[in-house]
Amino acid sequence: MFPSAPVTKGRLLLAAPPLEDPNFDRTVIYVLEHHDEGAVGVVINRSSDEALDEPLDRWIELQTAPSSVFEGGPVESTALIALAAAKDPDIDDEALTPIVGVIASADLTADPAIVAASVNEVRVFRGYAGWGPGQLEGEIDAGAWLVLDAQTSDVFTNAPDELWREVLRRQPGRLAWLANAPDDLSMN
Repeated sequence: MFPSAPVTKGRLLLAAPPLEDPNFDRTVIYVLEHHDEGAVGVVINRSSDEALDEPLDRWIELQTAPSSVFEGGPVESTALIALAAAKDPDIDDEALTPIVGVIASADLTADPAIVAASVNEVRVFRGYAGWGPGQLEGEIDAGAWLVLDAQTSDVFTNAPDELWREVLRRQPGRLAWLANAPDDLSMN
């Protein structure tokens, strides 16, 4: 259908319509890690009603709106992953592990009052999406995922429900047409 680029850390995976797995339909995944052993990412467009509880509620002031815990994916639903937009791409903070550009993984066991000096915003995810060796590449080859460049604002958008369409709209040519695809393709 459309050519795909190789997956790399810091890029987006957009579920191609119709991806029939309800865990991933219309999802946007930010890839945290990708290597020979597999890939890991978080779904960045599914907010929830869950707020951070003690002792993590100290992070609430750093969370970008909507300041809820996002549904990061179906794997290890008890795991919490925090992403932060650092103020400087040359991150120099023990609580932050660089991913790409200003995006970093934040250590939720750190004191958020200290981390606040190094970050502009934080988003917390429950669970993640994961693939074994070669699994994601096979899904991409089968047309299940579009691999696209990420912008920092994608990870921290205040309109996550619109992100899937928004990312598609900014793509060149016919790929942007997918933004208008109906939820039920039989209705087209």
